[in-house]
Amino acid sequence: MATDGARRSSAWFGASGRAGMNHRSWMRSQGFTPEVFDGRPVIGIATTWSELAPCNVHLHRVAESVKRGVWQSGGFPLEFPAMALGETLLRPTAMLYRNLLAMEAEELIRANPLDGVVLLSGCDKTTPGLLMAAASVDLPAVMVTGGPMLSGKYQGADVGSGTAVWRFEEELLAGRMTAEECVFAEGCMARSNGHCMTMGTASTMASMAEALGMQLPYSATWPAVDSRRYETAQRAGQVIVDLVNSELRPSAIMTRAAFENAIRVNAAIGGSTNAVIHLLAIAGRLGVELNLDDFDALALDVPTLLNLQPSGQYLMEDFCYAGGLPAVMRELGGLLHGDAVTVTGRTVAENVADAPCWNRDVIHALDAPFQPAGTGTAVLRGNLAPDGAVLKQSAASPHLLKHRGQALVFDSPEAYYAVVSDPDLDADENTVLVIRYCGPRGYPGMPEVSNVPLPAKLLRRGIRDMVRICDGRMSGTAYGTVVLHVAPEAAAGGPLALVRSGDWITLDVPSRLLTLEVADSELDRRRSEWHPLPPHASRGWTRLYTEHVQEASYGADLDFLVGGSGHEVGRDSH
Repeated sequence: MATDGARRSSAWFGASGRAGMNHRSWMRSQGFTPEVFDGRPVIGIATTWSELAPCNVHLHRVAESVKRGVWQSGGFPLEFPAMALGETLLRPTAMLYRNLLAMEAEELIRANPLDGVVLLSGCDKTTPGLLMAAASVDLPAVMVTGGPMLSGKYQGADVGSGTAVWRFEEELLAGRMTAEECVFAEGCMARSNGHCMTMGTASTMASMAEALGMQLPYSATWPAVDSRRYETAQRAGQVIVDLVNSELRPSAIMTRAAFENAIRVNAAIGGSTNAVIHLLAIAGRLGVELNLDDFDALALDVPTLLNLQPSGQYLMEDFCYAGGLPAVMRELGGLLHGDAVTVTGRTVAENVADAPCWNRDVIHALDAPFQPAGTGTAVLRGNLAPDGAVLKQSAASPHLLKHRGQALVFDSPEAYYAVVSDPDLDADENTVLVIRYCGPRGYPGMPEVSNVPLPAKLLRRGIRDMVRICDGRMSGTAYGTVVLHVAPEAAAGGPLALVRSGDWITLDVPSRLLTLEVADSELDRRRSEWHPLPPHASRGWTRLYTEHVQEASYGADLDFLVGGSGHEVGRDSH
C-alpha cells in the first residue's frame, strides 16, 4: 500500500514498473484517457442493480447520475456490482443473504483501488448490508437509496405496497374479495420503479441511513422516478470526492450519538421493527456499544409524528411533499444530538435548521403528535423471551397490549397455513398464535412470516387482530399485535420451543413482559425431551450462516464479522 501520503488508489495506478503498467493498461482498454491516473480520487459505485430485484432495477440510471457528480468534482468513478437482495422474489428470505452481501461488498471495496465509495441500494436488506460493509472497511462512503415507488391507486383510493397485500389477503380469506379483484388490485400497487412506498423496512432503512448521517438530507423520500432523485445522486457524487479529500470516514459519522438519533427518528416515523436488527448489526461492525434495551429506553419519550401506513393513512410520496425526513428531525429538536456530523460535512442541526413542514396531516408537530410518546418499538422480556422480543406498538391494537390467552402452536408458518381456512380450527379471538422455528437458524434466515393472517372463521366474524408470537420477523409494511424476534429462538432451544398448545401466555406491553405460565419444573422436563431440528444444509452459505449467525437480539450478524478490519488488503484489526 502507499505509504508516502498518496491516495490509496495510487498503490495501483501510481505504481512504477510492471505492476503499474498492468493496472493502467487494462483500465485503458475501457477507453479511459491517461489523465484519470493522475492521483485524483478513485470512487467506487457499488450498485445492487438486478432484474431479479424489482425495487433496485433503476439503479443503473442512478449510478450514471452519481458518475456525473464524481467527474464534476475531479474524481474517477468506477461502477461495480454487488449482490441484489430483493425480498419480493428471493427465497427463503433476503435476510439469509444480508450478511453475504455485507461480506462480498466489504471484500470488493477493500481489494480494489478505491479511495471512497458510493453505495446504491433499494430493497430493504441492501441498505444495511452495504452500510455494514462500509463500516467494516471504513473508507469514506455515501449511501444513495433508490427511492420509493409512486403511490398505488385502486378504486379511487391510495393503496400501499405490502400493507394492502395483507389487507387484500384477509378480505380474500373472509370472502369479501374475489380472486379476480385481487389480480386487478395487485397491478395497481407497484406502478413505478422504486421500493415500497409505505413505511416498510426499505423506507425505514433509507430513513435510518439519512438519520445516521450517511445519506444526504431529503434522500430517503424523493420518489424513485422524481428528477430530484437523480439530482440527489449527482450531488452525492460530488460529496464523496469532498469526503475523500477531508478523510471523513463512516466511523466518524456513525457514532453512538448517530445511532441514538436513528433510534429516536425510527420511533417518530413509526419505522419497521427490522431497523432494530439492522442497526444492531451496523453498530457491531463499528464497535459502537448498542443493545436491544436501548431501542426501548431511547424511544420512550418520542411520540409518533408521521401519519403513514401501516401505522397511519399516508404514503411516502405524501411524506416527501410534506417536507421529508428533515422536517421530522427538525421537529424532534432537542431530542436529537444536533452536533452529530454527517456526510455533508455539517451537523444534523445545521442540515435541518430551515427544513419546512408543508402538511401537518402527514407530519405532526411534537406538541400535537399523531400518537403519544412511548408508542414506538417495545422491547419485551420474560421467561418466554429471556434475551428479548420486540413489538411495534404503533401498528398494534391497543386492546391487545395487555392480554392473556391460550397458545395454539405451529412449528412452521406452512403448518399454520394448512389449517387457516379450517372452520373447525380450535381458535377464537383470545387465542395466542405461536409460530416458531422461524429465527435466524430455524428457517433459516429469519423470514418475514410472523404476521400470519387470522383464521378465516374469525375474519368472517369481523375479528381483525389477534396476538401472534414468533421468533421470525414481519415486514415493516405489516400491522397487528405481533411479538417478533423472540430470543433465544426455538431452533437454539429457547423457551419458545417448549410451548405447547393450551399453555397460558400473558402479554403485558406496558410492563414489557411476555410470560409463559408454566412451572419451571415442567419447562425443565420438556427441555430434557426436546431435540434440535436437523441442519438445513451440509455445505455452502446456508451451512456457514447457520453455524455462525448470532441471535436477533445481537443483530443476526455472523460472529466472525463483528468489528471492522480496515481498508488494508490482507490485514485484520483483531
